[in-house]
Amino acid sequence: QVQLVESGGGLVQAGGSLRLSCAASGRAIRSFTTMSWYRQAPGKSRELVAAIIISGSITNYANSVKGRFTISRDNAKNLVSLQMNSLKPEDTAVYYCNARVYSDNYWGQGTQVTISS
Repeated sequence: QVQLVESGGGLVQAGGSLRLSCAASGRAIRSFTTMSWYRQAPGKSRELVAAIIISGSITNYANSVKGRFTISRDNAKNLVSLQMNSLKPEDTAVYYCNARVYSDNYWGQGTQVTISS
């Protein structure tokens, strides 16, 4: 059974940094087609933040985080990370890890990120 567990969330001041990690169990991350980070702020729909195509390490970012966030993978540790720099109050949300392969779609439980102004 595939499980995704996020960690690294917390409360930081604007301009600070956080590093989120998504540890996968039950399946090697290299077997997934893509792994992504989404976020959902209160009263808003869930949005894609960053994605990585596992086979070619191609990355994609939401315009709002380009140049500030970096998604990466570590096959040896079986995890995907999201380095978040220059954080803004509007980055406040619950961040979710997602893994996809064919019709299989897996989600983590989410980790809260709160940015104070």
